[in-house]
Amino acid sequence: MKYNHFAIILIVLFGSVLSSNAQQDPQYTQYMYNTQIVNPAYAGSRDALSFGLLYRTQWVGFEGAPKTGTFTVNSPIGTLDNMGLGLSIVRDEIGPAIESNVNIDYSYTINTGEDAELSFGLKAGVDLLDVDFTKLNIFDDGDIFENNIDNKVQPQIGAGIYFNTEKFYVGLSVPNFLTTKHFDEGEINNIQNGTFDADISPAERLHYFLIAGYVFDLGENLKFKPATLVKAVSGAPLQWDVSANFLINEKFTLGAAYRWSAAFSALAGFQASDSIFIGFGYDYQTTDIEQFSDGSYEIMLRFDIFKKPERVLTPRFF
Repeated sequence: MKYNHFAIILIVLFGSVLSSNAQQDPQYTQYMYNTQIVNPAYAGSRDALSFGLLYRTQWVGFEGAPKTGTFTVNSPIGTLDNMGLGLSIVRDEIGPAIESNVNIDYSYTINTGEDAELSFGLKAGVDLLDVDFTKLNIFDDGDIFENNIDNKVQPQIGAGIYFNTEKFYVGLSVPNFLTTKHFDEGEINNIQNGTFDADISPAERLHYFLIAGYVFDLGENLKFKPATLVKAVSGAPLQWDVSANFLINEKFTLGAAYRWSAAFSALAGFQASDSIFIGFGYDYQTTDIEQFSDGSYEIMLRFDIFKKPERVLTPRFF
């Protein structure tokens, strides 16, 4: 079977996404503001009813490139506010595939010091996959391309731990423990007058996420926060993100980030009010994909309804 240039790249990317489980393998520049997606123990930690929206468009200008949207909401619950409950929704689109998941996030928190908390979290929900192979430019249908995938539902169960103070946080999580299948098995052969064998992995692999950050007071109106995210997947290279953000006058955030062997990023944010924060991110790819695209962009919005007035007076930088 023969494919045009775009179809070749798209199929390789699509196979990679399926084998690594796109929804449990998120790639966000503003990961420090999107913690609940990967770690359910974060739910309720802001001491507020907190809403979050994020939209990412990756490799702009590249047809069929990934687009991701997330929605989160969480709040402390219980008479002692020592539990958290939340909802997280992710929608990923890449080429012919749309994968969405909806999860309930629950956390239980133990006070370990005057301003220190240790939280344990559980995540449970469903993953929904749709693939329309007719969107691919295929001249000779066959193999896995004969039948579309419509509303394939799979369960998800994950867990995490999260420790934080007023200035420091660290968390470890596995968003999905279940190794469910997208396909029984598939193989793509003889692409563009050559031979290319791509086995689509029948089972998803566990993804481990480590997040950490610390806030330094550099002056009365200046804070500095380095942060990191490490993602480990069996059989795949380790992904390491590092970032550095400055908070100026409790209003403006400026920073930069680096994704190891993948991208440089610029970040900016604005605290529009006590409750509303708006963030922007831009990635410049350091890989060959940059010659086909105009970078990647993110925008996020966080809206908090505070129960405790002191939280408004001393906003937390994560």
